Amino acid sequence: MTVSPADIIKMRPFIPAKDFERSKSFYRDLGFSITHDMQDLAELSLGEHNFLLQNYYRKEWAENCVMHLLVPDAGTWWRAISAKNLPGRHDIPAPEEPKMQPWGLKVMYLSDPSGVLWHIAEAPPTP
Repeated sequence: MTVSPADIIKMRPFIPAKDFERSKSFYRDLGFSITHDMQDLAELSLGEHNFLLQNYYRKEWAENCVMHLLVPDAGTWWRAISAKNLPGRHDIPAPEEPKMQPWGLKVMYLSDPSGVLWHIAEAPPTP
């Protein structure tokens, strides 16, 4: 038997949470909805895009975990996220303003309370 992309219903990453309730609060403030909330696992959604937040933490894993989000305009996202005052509310580093990276994408960076890095990149123009 072989499988194909048509056999995939959904692919979702698991993201660690050092403090599960604090992380859920951060993601709600960021704009995510909690669509399922169980004792040690929550599904967080932003429109049709989602991931699983787990009440499990290993420092080395969290600080090496990166979520890549491709958006039409990284500057718009940076302004919207900056206006939410997430550093003051969740004790995280300030989001970094988008900058053109050597690999050709304009990227802003945002860390969650567990150290997971969000790499919010502007989609390159289509030729």
